Formats: sequence, structure tokens, C-alpha cells
Amino acid sequence: MFRRPARLQIAALCHRRRHGKLEVLLVTSKSTQRWILPKGWPILSHRAHRTAAIEAYEEAGVVGKAHKKPFASFSSHKGGEAGLKIRTENLVFLVEVEDTLKDFPDSGERDVRWVSIKEAVRISNDDGLVDVLRKLETLHG
Repeated sequence: MFRRPARLQIAALCHRRRHGKLEVLLVTSKSTQRWILPKGWPILSHRAHRTAAIEAYEEAGVVGKAHKKPFASFSSHKGGEAGLKIRTENLVFLVEVEDTLKDFPDSGERDVRWVSIKEAVRISNDDGLVDVLRKLETLHG
């Protein structure tokens, strides 16, 4: 059976230490309200890590520095129009958070939440994302 190849999205795994504990940032998707990482389609005029930083700002108001090398990747499905599911490959870049803004392009369209990795794993319904979160926990937990 013929299958269309996965489409690439660039994701930002924003993290910070608050009161000595590691926190990660999740946002809700616009269409299904699932908890996800800020992510988007590649911006051809930017390198992938820069796209991750742009997505973190646009979707969550994060100002930070994205690592140049990908941290991880995972396969997922993006909810399309009329219930169509698009298979995606998500290239994940770590973003060191320097500041968070209250006013950003998607404010009012998404919920933004800083949570522990344990809580992020609990509220995520994407096994691939859960694996990426656990990898971060192993390195920085």
C-alpha cells in the first residue's frame, strides 16, 4: 500500500529550573486542545534551530536560545481539516528559556503551561513526546 512520507515539523522543548526543579513548557494545539510542544513547519529562510526558537515565541511567548543540534525526534499525527490526520516527523530542539512574555502572536488562542516532566507525561497523549520528555528527565532530572 502506498503511504505518503511524513511531513517534517520543528518543535521547541522549552525548559527551565524553578525553585531547583526542572520544568518544561507545553501548549495546547489550536484545533484539538491536546498538550503539545510549540512546533511548526520549517521556515525555509532559517536554520531548523532558529525555527524552533521562533515557534516557542509565537506559540508561547518564550524568549530563549535554541541549541543548534536536534535533541530528539518523534513521529506523530497532526489533526487536519475535516478530521484528516497528517503523519509528521517532529525534530525537537532544546530551548534554554531567558524570558517569557505575556503578549505574543498566539496569546488568547492557546493555553500555555509550565509543568514538571511527570505532569507533562501525565497530560500528554503522544507516546513519542513522552519518550522525548523522559530522555530530558534522564539528562537533567
